[in-house]
Amino acid sequence: MNECYERTYGTKPKEYSLPLEKNDHPELDNSAVVSPDEIVLFQSHIGCFQWCVTLGRFDIATAVMTLSRYRVAPRQGHLDRAKRILGYLKKYKYGAIRIRTGLPDHSKFVDQAFDWMYSVYGSVTEDLPKNAPVLFGKRVVMSTYKDANLYHDWTTGRAVTGILHFLNGTPVD
Repeated sequence: MNECYERTYGTKPKEYSLPLEKNDHPELDNSAVVSPDEIVLFQSHIGCFQWCVTLGRFDIATAVMTLSRYRVAPRQGHLDRAKRILGYLKKYKYGAIRIRTGLPDHSKFVDQAFDWMYSVYGSVTEDLPKNAPVLFGKRVVMSTYKDANLYHDWTTGRAVTGILHFLNGTPVD
């Protein structure tokens, strides 16, 4: 990646600790629209970033989603942000998904008791299959973490939601 960056831009990528600056709003960028060659370059960067996210680099997902809306007509500021993501990936090039089979410790989370028997559906019972296979093997805990920025885009007011699903300690989606 570094050699490609040097060949394209004539310099080594600067390393960054975050994929985008804190409180950055690319939708407010009013720098010059880039040339057709730079548009292709920007689109190539976005495509590579999307593959990185698919392969497990969830840490850049929001930055990639934010910049990908400018693929048709990026501005110089958007291309600079893409370079920043490249610098972030250079600094943290060994980021990887680790397979962790141990059960997570959820003792710090308060379990909210709710009796689903008396919900809007009335008094219901759960139908369990009579021919279900016998359970065997180790226990698996599925955990879901979510967060949202309800006013992510200052021009449209659109929100962004992030969700991570884990099986035991391993992210799966």
